[in-house]
Amino acid sequence: MNGLDRIRLVSLRDKVMSAQQAIKLIKDGSVVGLSGFGGAGEAKTVPLALADYAKEHPLKITLATGASLGNRIDGRLNEAHAIERRYPYQADPGLRKSINAGEVMYIDQHLSEMADNIRHHNLPRINVAVIAATAITEDGQIIPTGSCGNSANFIEMADHVIVEIDNTINPVLEGVHDIYVPKARPHRDPIPLTQAGDRIGTIGINVSSEKISAIVLNDVPDTSFKMDEPDAETLAIAQHLITFFEGEVAAGRLPENLGPLQSGVGSIANAVFSGFEHSNFHDLEMYSEVLQDCTFQLIDSGKMAFASGCSMTLSEPCAAQVMKNFDQYKDKIMLRPQELSNNPEIIRRLGIIAINTALEFDIYGNVNSTHVTGTKMMNGIGGSGDFTRHAHIAIFVTKSVAKGGAISSVVPMVSHTDHTDHDVDIVVTEQGLVDLRGLAPRERARKVIEVCAHPDYRAELFSYFERACEKGGQTPHILAEALSWHAKFEETGTMSRTA
Repeated sequence: MNGLDRIRLVSLRDKVMSAQQAIKLIKDGSVVGLSGFGGAGEAKTVPLALADYAKEHPLKITLATGASLGNRIDGRLNEAHAIERRYPYQADPGLRKSINAGEVMYIDQHLSEMADNIRHHNLPRINVAVIAATAITEDGQIIPTGSCGNSANFIEMADHVIVEIDNTINPVLEGVHDIYVPKARPHRDPIPLTQAGDRIGTIGINVSSEKISAIVLNDVPDTSFKMDEPDAETLAIAQHLITFFEGEVAAGRLPENLGPLQSGVGSIANAVFSGFEHSNFHDLEMYSEVLQDCTFQLIDSGKMAFASGCSMTLSEPCAAQVMKNFDQYKDKIMLRPQELSNNPEIIRRLGIIAINTALEFDIYGNVNSTHVTGTKMMNGIGGSGDFTRHAHIAIFVTKSVAKGGAISSVVPMVSHTDHTDHDVDIVVTEQGLVDLRGLAPRERARKVIEVCAHPDYRAELFSYFERACEKGGQTPHILAEALSWHAKFEETGTMSRTA
């Protein structure tokens, strides 16, 4: 099998060419829309060929994606100095360094908004879309691979489409996608999705064959990810959450299966969700962005009945097990464009419980999820803002300290605010959980310090808060000290006053 058999609309086979030929469509100054979300489903051969080309023939592009990319694509393009502007989310260490040095202009966006921003001309039009595909059907539909991302939107909006037929992807994925593209405003209909498992679209992306300018065959596999095993702290966070949920069900505030759940990306969120395996909950549902190892672990254990996401980002062992036995998962999962997976209308309608990871939160419940010491970008806000603002219950988890105790994750004031105290309902560390709902700022602060802060920092936080209260105010602060913890860390390598 050479990949041509996956191009089932035979008339398109004449458009097959090498990546080196295809990249001639990409000019200096082009806006390139690349498939991919969370390291899954990205086109690979074309952007990697572009990175090699740019080293010898300098050019600059604006790179738009679904979310982060695997196979060091961001890194390779960055090393070739080919990225002038990047959005909406990234996770490459080299690109991160260039962003923080001001060499690459990075626009950190809510993932649900980017397609609409392009559609309504708030962002530049896509010149070339490069989209990974499992296959092209007889009627010309492009079947995505391990993620949907913004692929359907890029195809709709692009001048040229390059399709990468990914020979490394198991064809069994065909049929798991649900592609629905909202109309442009102001003539947009309500999205007809009322349950996580509703199918409202097509199994592939509709595109005119005339719009496809090139087809490239790919043999580079997606990146697999290492997921850290749960440790004592993440297990404690999971138990605090399970106890909280049990109380909400007992009080009649949540149904027995809790309602649809959303999980942030990464090892902490994955480990926390794994804790549901040892709970009394069953028939769980997920309506989220990324389906991680924990999703399939919960399906295997019989705890989760259905999971809707935008992407499958799995460790190598989990990916091998899932693809080997995909028939048993195919009716239990669905992959949708991020314009649906992160859509505020749907999030609010379904009553989703959102569980995301914080870098730090402050004593009043404001959350920083993107910037180290307020200035240095990590990855981006991703979809956490989409879910937090519109969730039925918005939860943030983090370990109470980082860097071996040199950093307190609970601080007087966050050094950068991604999610305000108006939107955050629950904060959790391994120390404990605080329900912020219905509490005024001063009530919040006392509970957050007492319950969530690490004992090594608790006295210092109480000292700050009590002295701030003497100055007065609805949300008491001492402006000269509010960010002094971060300043001390930058100067000395620790936030601790006793070090």
